[in-house]
Amino acid sequence: MAPPHAPLHVVLAGGSGFLGTHLRADLVRRGHTVTTLVRRAGSGPDESTWDPYSGQVDRDLVASADVVVNLAGSPTAGNPHSKKWARELRESRVTTTRVLAGAIAAAERPPAFLAGNGISYYGNHGDQVLTEASDTRGDALLTDVTREWQAAADAAVDAGARVCILRTAPVMDRRAAPLLQLRLLFKAGLGGKLGDGKQHMAMISLRDWVGSVSHLAEHPTASGAFNLCCVRTPTNAEFTKTLATALSRPGFVTVPRAILKVAAGEMGPELLGSLNVRPAALEAAGYVFADPDVQAVVASGLAALD
Repeated sequence: MAPPHAPLHVVLAGGSGFLGTHLRADLVRRGHTVTTLVRRAGSGPDESTWDPYSGQVDRDLVASADVVVNLAGSPTAGNPHSKKWARELRESRVTTTRVLAGAIAAAERPPAFLAGNGISYYGNHGDQVLTEASDTRGDALLTDVTREWQAAADAAVDAGARVCILRTAPVMDRRAAPLLQLRLLFKAGLGGKLGDGKQHMAMISLRDWVGSVSHLAEHPTASGAFNLCCVRTPTNAEFTKTLATALSRPGFVTVPRAILKVAAGEMGPELLGSLNVRPAALEAAGYVFADPDVQAVVASGLAALD
């Protein structure tokens, strides 16, 4: 068994969300101290009030940290036809990242920065295998947002901080979107392929997402961009078949591309684009996946359901 890592002080933004709650619990379990940034009055020594939109954050707290993690941002799920939703989606991610990067850069000894981001960074590449060295292309909403989101961390990079960009794929877990909604749809017999189903559909299990972020927090040589996705990315058709089989339901419905483009609005490219991604940098950093393929990810995501 590997020796335990030295205890870290982690400052966590977005700690009240689904992923943040689970990450915090895992970090504490590993023996680390976590201070959560909150938008209300702090209720104890493990919380600190901040207001990213006015630039307010306890810079002494940030400077005292070993690692700062940013998971803050408005929900990705929303009305894809709403300009307000799209604006908040972008501003919440870029602003929080920029404020924390600035505080990190101002520290005498800049802490590491694990900056949340999305797998949509790459844009539609068809069947091409994508690693962290691949290019970003297209002007889909989330692709454009992830570029600006990543650039907002530049101040920390320029200051010499260890920065990990967390290019997160959809996390498949029964308690949260998208698997929560998809399970209900498939249980009702309405699940099926999106378009022809040939597009690659990036994903990761909750335990691998939490495990990989904790791994990056604990490894002082890890830096750069990291694809947080399972080892073998399935096509939408493969995912559909796997989920239908796991739920003992048919998966014969096909949603035509033309209907999806209209109904999904700004999110259409996310449903129809293809991201055949690999977690090359994460594996090179020594992380071992518990759920490397679609069968394992779906089984893990549905575990403990009645």
